[in-house]
Amino acid sequence: MQSITGPVVDVIDSVGEVGVGGLIALETVLPPIPSEVILPFAGFAAADGRLNAPLAWACATIGSLLGAGLLYWFGHALSYERLHHLAGKRWFVLFGQRDLDRGFRFFDRHGSVVVLVGRFVPLIRSIVSVPAGMDRMPVPRFLALTALGSGIWNAAFIWLGYRLREDYELVEQYMGPVSRGVVVVCGIVLVWLVVRRLRERRAGADGASADEPFHPGADREPARADD
Repeated sequence: MQSITGPVVDVIDSVGEVGVGGLIALETVLPPIPSEVILPFAGFAAADGRLNAPLAWACATIGSLLGAGLLYWFGHALSYERLHHLAGKRWFVLFGQRDLDRGFRFFDRHGSVVVLVGRFVPLIRSIVSVPAGMDRMPVPRFLALTALGSGIWNAAFIWLGYRLREDYELVEQYMGPVSRGVVVVCGIVLVWLVVRRLRERRAGADGASADEPFHPGADREPARADD
């Protein structure tokens, strides 16, 4: 635990509320230290008088938006069309064009719920911004959903750290198994996808969809001329 919390303590004690935001932004893009460690310590530091709790929450939420925005931009730059083309060239072991089409049809219909709920799931909260960018989700909607979900998540864990004070590490102690469980489940799913994909290739399936290629946003209502 000390090896995990040590860097968090050093950054927050040195930089304060801005350090909380920076760590959360980094955790959103490339999770080296989970927010379940960062936020409770911020709450403890606020209870101890070293941080301002509302400002720490605001910086954490801004950090979440910055990290999620970077991943959204990455997905937007990659684009669905490019990924679909690469899947058809068998660049990916995990999925083919048919799998990609199915996934993006689901995201196109339920993307708002996925982005919002995904903010509460370890690991998923980082990944979910990429398909949002690829699906061209309107930026104001994406930012609003991310701010709402992240704001609730950040407030809950800062509050827990504030209430627990010196025992704030209990939050990570109880949340750690949940986070590791999510990682294990994701690992199992990845293994299953690899096995299924290899079987398809051995059977001569190239994964290409027989249907018309899916176009993100095709099921949405077109914008009116007077909007």
